[in-house]
Amino acid sequence: MNDLFINFLEILAEIDNTALFAVSIIPYAIFLFYLYKIKCVNKLVKTGYSLTVLFVLITIIVSIYTLNYYDKTLVEVDFLHGLAESFLTLSDFVILLGFIKILNSLEVNNS
Repeated sequence: MNDLFINFLEILAEIDNTALFAVSIIPYAIFLFYLYKIKCVNKLVKTGYSLTVLFVLITIIVSIYTLNYYDKTLVEVDFLHGLAESFLTLSDFVILLGFIKILNSLEVNNS
């Protein structure tokens, strides 16, 4: 059983995930489309999830820069990788603030 799992992982490691990464924007765009139709979700949450697309865009741009300028991948250039990841942190923080705002607006029914 262990050999089967290791063989499966080796097969997965050989697959180029670039196409999967590119296609993954489709379900995320569908998610954002329906998220914006929900009235009870505030604008902070919607903006935070939209900022995740900005994170992806910044990551792609910085990745291309590191490949051309440093001849390395993004994960090999720490300060640029940290810069790109900071946009994900920003979007997560905005989402968190939005959900905190939703929780604070709920009525508390003490009986």
